Amino acid sequence: MAIRVCSFLIALLLLASPLVQVARCQSDEDVAAAEVVEGSDLGIVGDDTQVFDGALDPAPGIDTVCVFPKNTAKLVPAGEETELLVGLHNEGEAALKVVAIHASLHLPFDHHMFVQNLTVQEFYNATVPVSTQATFPYVFAVSRYLQPGSFDLVGTVVYEIDQQPYQNCFYNGTIEVVEAGGLLTIESVFLLTLGVALIGLLGFWAYGQIQQLSKKTKRSPKVEVGTKTTDADMDEWLQGTAYAQSLSKSKKKK
Repeated sequence: MAIRVCSFLIALLLLASPLVQVARCQSDEDVAAAEVVEGSDLGIVGDDTQVFDGALDPAPGIDTVCVFPKNTAKLVPAGEETELLVGLHNEGEAALKVVAIHASLHLPFDHHMFVQNLTVQEFYNATVPVSTQATFPYVFAVSRYLQPGSFDLVGTVVYEIDQQPYQNCFYNGTIEVVEAGGLLTIESVFLLTLGVALIGLLGFWAYGQIQQLSKKTKRSPKVEVGTKTTDADMDEWLQGTAYAQSLSKSKKKK
């Protein structure tokens, strides 16, 4: 019974444990070396707002990277603002004009399962000349009612070249949504309690096994050699012999 309970607890511990995926991203040093565009007549459009309809193709020669500054674990507190940096490298034939940055949240096992549209951040005067790198900040916040766990973040930057719109996906990977207010969450408390209970149960089971072994050692049977059974067997074998008759005569004389 104890072994079955241990197996069940181990299965729960493995299921509770979240899965982590890695996304392609540039190092902090590379992005820090590029120009950070902080102003550029920035505009913010509310959550759940779709500004661009339809899919746009990336322009040739335009590369994008993404960095979560001081947040390599990509932990996103629910309901709080999180900043990431979007890097643009223009190796095309003409200058580009950054229009907006937006992102959305999806379930990790199926991107068709939409979770939340995040903030659309517009730029009104942000250009990147040819053979130039530039970095743009993007601030977003997931819903405070979102259940903690792993989700896929899909981020896109929209830009124009010669008044022709294009877009690049700068991030398509996993983030970990956690409860706001500290590292001690309901999930971490549950895992800690489950681990302590599992260790206690294993210790109790090991103690029971040791007790059973000690009882078996104490109950080992004692071998006693008696004389009565041996004497009776000898009498049966010696019946009718001269030795038996001499013994019977000596007993009568006594």
